[in-house]
Amino acid sequence: MKSPFNQKFDIDVYFTIKYYAHKHSKTITRRAKWDSLCKTWNSKKGIPCMTYFDVDANGYRTATGQYEVLNA
Repeated sequence: MKSPFNQKFDIDVYFTIKYYAHKHSKTITRRAKWDSLCKTWNSKKGIPCMTYFDVDANGYRTATGQYEVLNA
């Protein structure tokens, strides 16, 4: 399965990401920033993933499965 996310970000771009978080058992929305450590990739099982910097939590997070980028 290919990642559904084909858009490329420039460094220091802020955006909002929305996805279902299995940890919280609900859909969440996060304010994010793209930097040099962020990436889109597929897991070993072929699941699309996006590693992003969570602005509010001041740390990196990974969205797995279907995710939607808003306000990029």
